[in-house]
Amino acid sequence: MLAYARDRRRFLLFGRPRSVDAETHRHRAEVLLESLLTLGPTFIKLGQLLSTRPDVLPPAYIDVLAALQDEVPPADWADAKRVLEAEIGPVDENFVEFETEAISGASLGQVYHARVDPEAVDAVGTADPTAESGDTRADGAGGPDSAGREVAVKIRRPDIEELVNADLRVIKWSLPILLYFVDESRAFSLRNLADEFSKTIREEMDYEREAEMLREIRTNFAGDDRFVIPDVIESHSGRRVLTMEYIQGTKINDLGELERKGIDRTRLAENLERAYLQMIMDDGVFHADPHPGNLAVTDDGRIVFYDFGMSGRVDSFVQEKIIDFYVAVANQDIDGILDALIEIGTLSPDADRGVMAEVMEIAIQDARGEDVEQYRVNQIVGQIEDSIYVFPFRLPKNLALVLRVATVVEGVCVTLDPDFDFISVATDYLTEEGYREESIRQYARETGENIRRTGESLTRLAPKAERALDRLDRDDLYVRIGLEDEENVFDTFAKRLIYGMLLTMSLFSMGVLYALEAPRASIVAAVFSLVVTVLLYRSFREPKGIGAKPQFTRQSMRQRRGEE
Repeated sequence: MLAYARDRRRFLLFGRPRSVDAETHRHRAEVLLESLLTLGPTFIKLGQLLSTRPDVLPPAYIDVLAALQDEVPPADWADAKRVLEAEIGPVDENFVEFETEAISGASLGQVYHARVDPEAVDAVGTADPTAESGDTRADGAGGPDSAGREVAVKIRRPDIEELVNADLRVIKWSLPILLYFVDESRAFSLRNLADEFSKTIREEMDYEREAEMLREIRTNFAGDDRFVIPDVIESHSGRRVLTMEYIQGTKINDLGELERKGIDRTRLAENLERAYLQMIMDDGVFHADPHPGNLAVTDDGRIVFYDFGMSGRVDSFVQEKIIDFYVAVANQDIDGILDALIEIGTLSPDADRGVMAEVMEIAIQDARGEDVEQYRVNQIVGQIEDSIYVFPFRLPKNLALVLRVATVVEGVCVTLDPDFDFISVATDYLTEEGYREESIRQYARETGENIRRTGESLTRLAPKAERALDRLDRDDLYVRIGLEDEENVFDTFAKRLIYGMLLTMSLFSMGVLYALEAPRASIVAAVFSLVVTVLLYRSFREPKGIGAKPQFTRQSMRQRRGEE
């Protein structure tokens, strides 16, 4: 917080704003990364969320925090066993075999490998013949057999709820201090970030909710052989324990192993993007943590999803606007893109549409896998820096997880195929699902309605014009003019005028006092003149722009490769 404040005020609590170079940002981001790791589970999760928020942090922070992995040493088995048995009963009675060494340790929970009696599982109806473990394991092992059905048991960390609540109180207390140093748009995003983080981390600790989301998403993809979603073992699950079928695969960013197994990485990236387009646009419920640790690939090229603790829902209004946005992107309709962003609340209506249009054109070019000329990026950054308006992008609460998904999925797809064309895949999906055709029909309906309203207006125009001309003829026509001064131009002009008058007066006084041989008084006048001169100079040197650069994922990757 102290470093963030120093970036915003020259003298910490006061003074004009200042910008900091990328090298300083990177150093401070590395210090922040170490602090988050030291502070523990809650702050590790917070760092992961911040790594997907370019509306809050500069690009250098985003790059450093993107390396933050949700991996912490597992809790002692004795403590985990106490939680497990409190939820479902004695381990020996409920499991055929249970490995007490965790196969993965995360911030809020840890996962163990075990086996359960297949007959006991079938009795509660959780087995699904379309997704047998033996069919989905990358190594060809597993599945119901005499030794039991393989499962993954996720156990919440002991006493984690109390720790998270304490940490959330710290964040809530710290937020007002942090908001003092940021502009209105970043303050808007930070408040929403804090609210959304508090909500999502509590939801992630509720394994009953995770099981519900997992079942719903699994149902939405039933019959689609491109994806594998583990089944919930309800008889062995509770609020703090979640037991799922054990499905093993190759980590999705293990490119060497994927190549060795002959898996088409471009097709894999396309399937991954289509899965998330379906979840967000069609289903309204989505897996919100698609980093490589939660995605694997089976031997036959199917994508496996793990860990549904961070998942979310999209309401119908947001779905509609996201569809409008993607349709506008598919049609390369820049005005349509900006309109959709404004309607959804992501882009300020006061933003410079000309500059934002150029930003969107470069973003589309980058998403298509085309080379972005660096001079164009620098040119647009210069335009933004020279524009007198607040940072135009902000993020409403209901879009935080959607943005996280979009950012992380993009990174995974670019890793799989550096030349992957996001827009082409999205356009094909929109066409196949009929969204583009529906948008054309909607446009035709709106055009017809506008023509009807125009006809009605024309019939009322003649009498109104006649009345206005009659009032003009009688000298009874008045025009009211209101001036909007959002950038405080008049205040700035008045301030400079007063400073100029004070400077003139003080210089004249200094000369008169010196001529009258009053050296002390003339020195006071000189000091006053100097102070007024500094104030006048600063009024012409007030910082403009947002002090941040737009982030283009693929462009950044190319730059990093060039540096290497």
